[in-house]
Amino acid sequence: MKKDSAKDIKIAFFDVDGTLVDMKKKVITPAMIETLKHLKENGIILCMATGRGPYLVPSFPGIDFDVFLSYNASYCYTKDEVIFSNPIPKEDVKAIVENASEIHRPVFLAGVEGGGANGCDKDLAAKSKVNVLDNFDFEKLMDKKVYQMMVGCYKEEYADILRDVDGARITAWWTRAADITPANGNKGVGVRKILDYYHLDKENAIAFGDGTNDIEMLEAVGTGVAMGNATDDVKAVADAICGHVAEDGIYHYCKEQGLI
Repeated sequence: MKKDSAKDIKIAFFDVDGTLVDMKKKVITPAMIETLKHLKENGIILCMATGRGPYLVPSFPGIDFDVFLSYNASYCYTKDEVIFSNPIPKEDVKAIVENASEIHRPVFLAGVEGGGANGCDKDLAAKSKVNVLDNFDFEKLMDKKVYQMMVGCYKEEYADILRDVDGARITAWWTRAADITPANGNKGVGVRKILDYYHLDKENAIAFGDGTNDIEMLEAVGTGVAMGNATDDVKAVADAICGHVAEDGIYHYCKEQGLI
């Protein structure tokens, strides 16, 4: 991004883990807090774009985000209203639970206020705390919208889990587990919904990310910035690459580009 283009930026999208927060330290740095404060002072809308659900969205001291893309943008909202709701079709949720059960894999179903699993295995539990329901009432859970599912699995199990499923897809974030999200949704879709909501153009937006699920988001904005710690496929589509999250890469990039 050219420095003279900084004045055109009206909104900034941020992934959380590996972007705003170092996954090893698990805390946001003072420099990143300063960056967010200055961006907001400069009139830039702050958007958090995460795979987490609304009930797991983190808060940072002194920072009020304006809008949230949760569940990889399947559920987008401000503090006052829901902007976009894109749950997994109910018939696909049912098929996935049944398919996973056949290969002895428990599944976690997540909605706006929380969720629960019909069991847990070593893969599902390895990186996430799983709320196992004593009485997993599938029909009752189906009364609520399911925006994301999580299952412990390996790549060779994907086809079995998604057998006869048209409206959902697997988003792998680890070799031993995966998120299942709407087939027609991703962070890029959420970005476009948010830009429409604020009546902004693509060129008015900048986004920062590090993981494969951030690729569509970086492509949907005028300036997509990959973290120094980003995966190679993310860096390949980015317009720019900033420093590592552990080295306050976003702070230095925003200073260099005149955003703060």
